[in-house]
Amino acid sequence: MPIPDSYLQDLRARTDIEQLIAQYVSPLRRSGRLLMGLCPFHGEKSPSFAVYPDHFYCFGCGAGGDAISFLMRIERLDYIEAVKTLSERAGMQLPEEGYDDALAKKRLRILSANREAAKFFHAQLREPRGCPGLSYWIDTRGLSPGTVKHFGLGYAPEGWSNLLDHLRGHGYAPDELADANLVTRSERNGKTSYYDRFRGRVMVPILDLRGNVVAFGGRILGEAAVREDGRKEAKYINTSDTLAYKKGRDIYALHFAKNTAGGRLILVEGYMDVIALHQAGFTQAVACLGTALTKDQAQLLSRYAEEVILSYDADAAGQAATQKALAILGQTNLKLRVIHLSGGKDPDEILRAYGPEKYRQLLENAANDIEFSLLRARGDLDLSTPAGKADYLREAAKILARCGSIEQDIYASRLSEELSVGKEAILTQVSRVWGRANSREARQWQREHLKLQDSKALKIDPQRGVHPAAASAETRLLGLLLHHPDFYKNLRGRLRPEDLVTPFNRELCAKLFQRLEEGRGIEAGLLSGALTEQELDEAMRMRALAEDIASPLAELEGCAHKILEEKKGAQTVNVTQLDQTAYLDLFANMKKQGGAP
Repeated sequence: MPIPDSYLQDLRARTDIEQLIAQYVSPLRRSGRLLMGLCPFHGEKSPSFAVYPDHFYCFGCGAGGDAISFLMRIERLDYIEAVKTLSERAGMQLPEEGYDDALAKKRLRILSANREAAKFFHAQLREPRGCPGLSYWIDTRGLSPGTVKHFGLGYAPEGWSNLLDHLRGHGYAPDELADANLVTRSERNGKTSYYDRFRGRVMVPILDLRGNVVAFGGRILGEAAVREDGRKEAKYINTSDTLAYKKGRDIYALHFAKNTAGGRLILVEGYMDVIALHQAGFTQAVACLGTALTKDQAQLLSRYAEEVILSYDADAAGQAATQKALAILGQTNLKLRVIHLSGGKDPDEILRAYGPEKYRQLLENAANDIEFSLLRARGDLDLSTPAGKADYLREAAKILARCGSIEQDIYASRLSEELSVGKEAILTQVSRVWGRANSREARQWQREHLKLQDSKALKIDPQRGVHPAAASAETRLLGLLLHHPDFYKNLRGRLRPEDLVTPFNRELCAKLFQRLEEGRGIEAGLLSGALTEQELDEAMRMRALAEDIASPLAELEGCAHKILEEKKGAQTVNVTQLDQTAYLDLFANMKKQGGAP
């Protein structure tokens, strides 16, 4: 029974993989951005089993996958049984037998309509009726034409059926457009009519991580008008939930920011602030689409950053939202800082009044989250008791372990005076925690253990030893693609699966390309039913190898070029047909190259 991607995405969002695995692997200890433990799939004395926010990978035996594949291995279940088990845990109803791909096709249709709508809204800025929109973006907001184009900004002209008529001309039925929330369906006097949902508004397309237009935000021009029922028209209206979009899941502009984040993201309240910050050079800015930050969004941020700087509005509502966001982000392993806005109520206002340098100063002076984290760790603990002090200091040591030595010294002094505990004892505990969690050592350890999997990869596909340079480029390219599915647009039409030299990588590439071509995801949570266990293990290894590549898009381009160059001169060798001399030459070359990728 094929299970739709939309269902698997919901199941993934409702399944806490850390909690699931913690039932079988104990203890799991924090190490940088990961949780580490003893692998349940092979005997070991030193932890090499890593749990990420959305998947797991063992650097010892090479086992990898998502929550579904973990349950399949640990409980010896087949794919459907594992999905059913997780569905029951999450309180979800598994799709009935005989499910067809009607929902998947409808979702693709919505994405296609959204793409055409985005083109339509953007094109209106070049039309006479789009002058109000163009004036707003250029004159009122001070955006450059390049910024307007980069974000695909547009305008929905006044009128009841401009978009409806345009998309009808492209073969979309009104019911399809209503499903996409692009038009509104009205029932009156037994008759059904349709009209544009967005009218007289500047338009902001919302893109997912793969570059699909999943939703829109529309802002009214000028002051909100009073409707016939006496209520004010909404200043902002956004796409409601559809098969392609769920509020509280996506992060605005993460599609752009994740490639320039450098381990740090700036979280603001709305997309107008994001656009202004990007134009000013702060391309790490993202927003949570007008809703309160959710746990799903926090987990998504943790996949692409090590630090998040909160830059919410300076008003009371913005400060309240900051406290709520810190509480949610505090459940991740992200380092947090908060900007104290001065000179304006929001980032856009500060940029327009004082320029980028003022905001850069505010960014550099952003308060760290140490005080906030210590206060939260204190909670309701009774610090007048030895047990309360001990519990608090254990948590405080974890917090201070993320700080520099000067900060550690300052806060250790404060804690020592406050709790009447020796400063040296506190710093000793901090040092122990730091030694376990040092991210640089953890990454080096991971790289060394990934190399141990080379021999396993060679057994899977002996051609890796014959063409080590091409195989290495293929491994890096596929790993980058698993991290950044939106990079597929840079490969489409240029690189084909058959261009890959090694058979295993070629087959894996074909499966990934096919899913992307169909508009389907290649996240770990969607691959358990699409790949064999061996393919999934190797895919997770490739993903881990690409974890710390500094310039992923440039690396992808280089790998694609290398693969195509190698393809020109490569001749596939069947190792079973080599004579003894050629066989020895083959493995001498492998040894010289340092093994398989």
